[in-house]
Amino acid sequence: MNKKKQTGEERSRISAKKENDGKEPGKGRREALQAVVFVLLFLVILWPVSYMVRTNGDVKDRFAGFYAEKKDSLDVVIIGSSPVFPYYAAPKLWGETGIAMYPLSTNVQRPAAMRYLAEEAKKTQSPALYIFEMRMFTMEEAGLMENMAYTRGVTDNLRYSPQRIRTIQGLVPEDDEEGRLSYYIDIMKYHTNWKMLALPSEWANMFYCHRHPLKGYTFRDEVGPQPMPDCGGAEGVLAMPKEQEAYLRDLIAYLKENGQEALFIVSPYGESLKEQQMFNYMAGIVEESGYAFLNMNDYYEEIGIIFEEDFADYGSHTNAAGAEKCTDFLKEYLTARYAFPDHRGDTSYGSWDEAYELWQMRQEEAVETIRERIANEDYAQYEE
Repeated sequence: MNKKKQTGEERSRISAKKENDGKEPGKGRREALQAVVFVLLFLVILWPVSYMVRTNGDVKDRFAGFYAEKKDSLDVVIIGSSPVFPYYAAPKLWGETGIAMYPLSTNVQRPAAMRYLAEEAKKTQSPALYIFEMRMFTMEEAGLMENMAYTRGVTDNLRYSPQRIRTIQGLVPEDDEEGRLSYYIDIMKYHTNWKMLALPSEWANMFYCHRHPLKGYTFRDEVGPQPMPDCGGAEGVLAMPKEQEAYLRDLIAYLKENGQEALFIVSPYGESLKEQQMFNYMAGIVEESGYAFLNMNDYYEEIGIIFEEDFADYGSHTNAAGAEKCTDFLKEYLTARYAFPDHRGDTSYGSWDEAYELWQMRQEEAVETIRERIANEDYAQYEE
């Protein structure tokens, strides 16, 4: 009797539990586990798709190429805006010195991004030297903030990581009209780019890690002539924008804290007297901190730059002919002041030898095109 009664009580309790929970024992745990597995699978799929649907182009390829470089293989990382990638041919520098230099460069890059990019580079590389291009430090921060595409050029080309989150928090205001969420999960911005999935080239971006054939360098063969500025080497100082000075001092403090060697440069261009005097002001800050400041606008003759022939867009960016001259000048400066190992002959740097061979071939073609354009006065369309 007791056994039957006990069994009946147990059945009653089980029945009551089913009525209360609506679930069988263990079913809740199974559903939770299934939900976790679903979310993980979703992220595994979403992660590479996010990389693939990001807008394609030179910047995307450049950053994916950086992530593809072997850990601790770079001697120099050069950071800055658009004066970086068409001015300095890393394959040429490699072929003539064995120095491995790679650009982390985006269009209209805000100075505020430089420290974050140095931190990003440090995750996989330990360069002996960082080079920072300073042209954008003459710009007012308010003007740069008006177009957040300048910020996205950096944040949307970083791989997902805690460092990327810190970069977004440092560059994107909390009250940004798009909201930080669309920066953290950038597929929200690019979700309409599904056509990218049909491009074979974008399947290489599944993990945002594939070699750049020219090590981040971009060829330009247009010609946009401009008279040589008469303010190169001018004296006098003019204070830089306050926000940019604060970013510069913060960057220097970060470099010193980490015992990092750095060089600050200004690439030659059609600068104004006001800008030249701002660079003089920057040089004072940098040199007082113990770092070198190289304003190439003080060395037009030494570089051999010809403004009527060596620029692609009227004094703003060099073409391939001008880039060869600027790379030569930077090469001489670096080899005279720093001791870098010569990696040529090291089989682990085989892709660099390939990049140099490709650069040589394309450089010859580009220079020939430039000469033809000059002879025919076939100049680039001027853009305001």
